[in-house]
Amino acid sequence: MSPRVGLSTERVVRAAAELADEIGFEKLTLSALARRVGVKDPSLYVHVRNLHDLRVRVALLASGELNDRIGAAVAGRAGKDALVAFADAYRAYVLEYPERYAATQIRMHPAEVAGEPALLRSIELTGAILRGYGLDEREGLDAARLLRSTFHGFATLEAAGGFAHSRSTADSWPHIVDALHQTLSNWPSYPD
Repeated sequence: MSPRVGLSTERVVRAAAELADEIGFEKLTLSALARRVGVKDPSLYVHVRNLHDLRVRVALLASGELNDRIGAAVAGRAGKDALVAFADAYRAYVLEYPERYAATQIRMHPAEVAGEPALLRSIELTGAILRGYGLDEREGLDAARLLRSTFHGFATLEAAGGFAHSRSTADSWPHIVDALHQTLSNWPSYPD
């Protein structure tokens, strides 16, 4: 089976991400993607092993895009300015690409993503923000979990229309990020 001229793994994955944006990540199938790129289903197996492999590749694409935005936003910043830039870039990506972002939440086996640059960059970016608060490794891990939970929870609820209140989410967001800054600045010490 030879690949269709002009069809590459990168093009297949990008088309899958775009299709997920349109129809929803959970509705992404190989058949729908094959129709999208103008091939028969078996032609996709030259580029991806199966639906799970395709979804992992979309997740890695989205993770890379998100990290590129965060990296550009935090460049040259430190402390609260870096935290605000990180948070704003994260939220903006989720609001712009909620379905593509949903791909980043799938369960991936560690062996299939070991050493993936997108995942390593995410750890590096988060670590850089937290080092500015003087947190050690254990504190940093707990703080990273707090940040991810807050950013993910707020942005996905907002993207889904989950905040039905007259106060704008845009008004709430800076106060939430400020509260995170205060928390990180006053991180509780661990008992010995």
